[in-house]
Amino acid sequence: MAARDRGEFPASLKLVLASSNPGKRREYIELAWERDIEIDFLPNFHGLPAFDESLSTFAENAAGKALHYSRLTNEAVLADDSGLVVAVLGGAPGVHSARYAGPKANDQDRYNKLLREMDGREGQDRRARFVCVTTVAREGRVLAVTSDSAEGLLLKEPRGTGGFGYDPIFFLPEAGCTFAEATREQKNRLSHRGKAFRKSLALLADPRSVELV
Repeated sequence: MAARDRGEFPASLKLVLASSNPGKRREYIELAWERDIEIDFLPNFHGLPAFDESLSTFAENAAGKALHYSRLTNEAVLADDSGLVVAVLGGAPGVHSARYAGPKANDQDRYNKLLREMDGREGQDRRARFVCVTTVAREGRVLAVTSDSAEGLLLKEPRGTGGFGYDPIFFLPEAGCTFAEATREQKNRLSHRGKAFRKSLALLADPRSVELV
């Protein structure tokens, strides 16, 4: 999915990231560095009025968050919503991925709960998809919305020490490892977030470079 408002974008591409997730922040720094893009964090993010990410789709949460914070700065704001979608569980944990095991749960709590939910399921029932929707907005106006995904399988026990979230149990066949075992270069190239972010940059630079819908 890709969509763009045809308003002009500044010649010098600079984005501020609206996120408090340290894993996301680290990945976006690496992705921006690879593309020679200037990216910074929204100043005083924790002191700003928060956006309630309780909408029913990734796209609504990403767009709502970007629009909300874009009204609090003059810079172009990048926001995303992402999560793990498991078909056999009816799409869960989905948009609730970060809160799947409760508001105070850590990453291990979340993926352990998912492993319990998947107990006894085999083969193709363990298919899962990471989804990411990114939105860029400036001063209350959406400039770009893009999405992408990464297809994989849920392992029965965690592997690897890198990444964050559900990465230790998400096995990516094309890489032959979990996201938590992948190198930074592998994950940035193959991940849902990396692919969606590159679409955003291409769309902002040249609307003809991706399909408009």
